[in-house]
Amino acid sequence: MKISALSSTLNTEILDIAADKSISHRFAIFSLLTQGENRAKNYLLAQDTLNTLKILEHLGAKIKRSESSISIIPPKKILSPNCILDCGNSGTAMRLMIGFLSGIAGFFVLNGDKYLNNRPMGRICTPLKQIGARIYGRENANLSPICIEGQNLHSFNYESKISSAQIKTAMILAAFNTKGNSIFKEPSLSRNHSENMLKAMGAPLKISENGLKLEISNLKKPLKPQDISIPNDPSSAFYFVLAAVIIPNSKITLTNVLLNPTRIEAYKILQKMGAKIEIKVTQNSFETIGEISASSSELKGIKLKENIAWFIDEIPALAIAFSVAKGKSVLKNAQELRVKESDRIMAIVENLKLCGINVREFQDGFEIEGGRVNKAKIKSYGDHRIAMSFAILGLVCGMEIDDSECIKTSFPKFIEILTRLGVKIDY
Repeated sequence: MKISALSSTLNTEILDIAADKSISHRFAIFSLLTQGENRAKNYLLAQDTLNTLKILEHLGAKIKRSESSISIIPPKKILSPNCILDCGNSGTAMRLMIGFLSGIAGFFVLNGDKYLNNRPMGRICTPLKQIGARIYGRENANLSPICIEGQNLHSFNYESKISSAQIKTAMILAAFNTKGNSIFKEPSLSRNHSENMLKAMGAPLKISENGLKLEISNLKKPLKPQDISIPNDPSSAFYFVLAAVIIPNSKITLTNVLLNPTRIEAYKILQKMGAKIEIKVTQNSFETIGEISASSSELKGIKLKENIAWFIDEIPALAIAFSVAKGKSVLKNAQELRVKESDRIMAIVENLKLCGINVREFQDGFEIEGGRVNKAKIKSYGDHRIAMSFAILGLVCGMEIDDSECIKTSFPKFIEILTRLGVKIDY
């Protein structure tokens, strides 16, 4: 995919940013804990979340779709499928399903694409095996395909060394299928969508005041079915906010955006760098929702080493902001980037070097000196966030991106919106 530098300004309102992927996955998977019909408006219709719906169908759920609205009726009993459950590129789907299926009677095989099958699953499988789960896979169940022989699980008191919403949610789902009460702790607060949604569904879940400790009881009865409207993804919105900030004389407003505090830290970072960004709350339901406006700004460098889990997905896009900012920016304590859809530290560093930017790589981050960016041919490494981030940089200098099809895994309308904004794209 070749992107030409934008010759005009941006001045628009965008209504159709992708629906939130994290909440879409959770809505689908949590429906298996209910009896009755679960309904969601604005469900994300991207490859990753559609694969999750297919998995549910193989487990016996009935699914109806009408444009972006879906309904899910879970089976009375989870089926042991006669096929492999394909998670595609989604680590969220695979890790959450490992936690859920470990305590369900049956035999299940989870597989992914060539990128997902090289991402570590031991962080989920190891603690689950310690409480009685029978899980098999490559490298002692660290790499998929993952085979699960569902068992009765033991209750646990587990303290994770990593702040990860995927680990947390997988262990919550496993705890629902134990015989007693379980405790989960993490070092800093990760995304809390699972807790918010499960509490609204009536789950037996107690949350400490700082959110770092969860007490989970086994499920004695089904949870309440959901009827929700899924807000738009702040991670997807961030690319267009970034575009407005780095393109001269531009302003963009995005509506119906999820404003969960654990999801808008990247916007606050841009504000600290000098970006003119306004955030307005318009409604509160199971999550806070609102609109975000941004306009052209002069950015300055910044040093980041705290609350990394709150903006881990936006770091590739933030690296683009660092590359055009005045001065040096430093990111530390982001080792988790090494095990995302790609090794994102390596991908960011190597691609920015191709664009003529001075970058220094650390094991847990990087240092970027802002400067003049040049057009280059960059590698996406099959990672949608790398591809979209460098597409935004291409609005400044032009860019050629290989394997751009990966964008469809999370944001199918990304290219369509760019084209609508006047960006010239060739294949």
